[in-house]
This record gives sequence, structure tokens and C-alpha cells, in this order.
Amino acid sequence: MTIKRDWLLQQMGITQWTLRRSTVSQGKSTVYLPAHIRLLLVTDPLPPPGHPLVDDVVRSMALRSEQLLALTINQALMLPSQVRCHCWWLGLKATRNFNGICLSTPTLSILQKDPMAKRALWRQISHYK
Repeated sequence: MTIKRDWLLQQMGITQWTLRRSTVSQGKSTVYLPAHIRLLLVTDPLPPPGHPLVDDVVRSMALRSEQLLALTINQALMLPSQVRCHCWWLGLKATRNFNGICLSTPTLSILQKDPMAKRALWRQISHYK
């Protein structure tokens, strides 16, 4: 029965939509934040582990690299609403507040080459110290 219905809809040019992450609509988040995480790095693409500039920012905030979690924007949007954490939006517009320090910078490639962008980042960090 459903095969015939699908065929008829296709013949009429109607596209059937399916949810990609149906668990999100049911209130089930698939991204969990470990308790030791203090800084979220939201960017796409994710930087390689141990990137020198990222490590410098983490250390300047008096954190350890284990306390950093890099996420894509889709993963960040799937975090529960009660998450309280500092967040660094790298190359993306801040679309969510995690009730902590919120840093916003251009992409990592721009940040590495542009001294003005680096100064702006360090000003943001020193503003919160």
C-alpha cells in the first residue's frame, strides 16, 4: 500500500520529507557535555587537536586542553538548554548563549594571519579576566 502511495506522490512531483534527527524533536539530545568541560569551541571545520593558537587561548583562560571540547554548530545546537559553559565561536556568528564567557572571532586561518583579529581576541579574553 505504501509503495503505491509513494509512487503516486512521486508521479505528482511531491517530495516526501523525513526527519534526519527525529530524537531531537522528541526532546532527546544526542550530544552530552562531560562535567570537566569548561570551554566549547564551536567551528566548522574542527581544528586539529593540539593546534598552537587554540592551545594558547585555552592556557590564557587558565584552563587545560582536556577542558576544551570542539563542536560543529549542529552539535552545539543539540546541547541541552541547561548547559553552563564558556564558548568560543570561531568563524561563526554566536547563535546561542551558554551562560558563560562568549568569545567570537573570524576563522582560524584568518586569525593566524591577521594581527588585528588576534588583538581583538586577546582584548575579549582580557576583558573577562
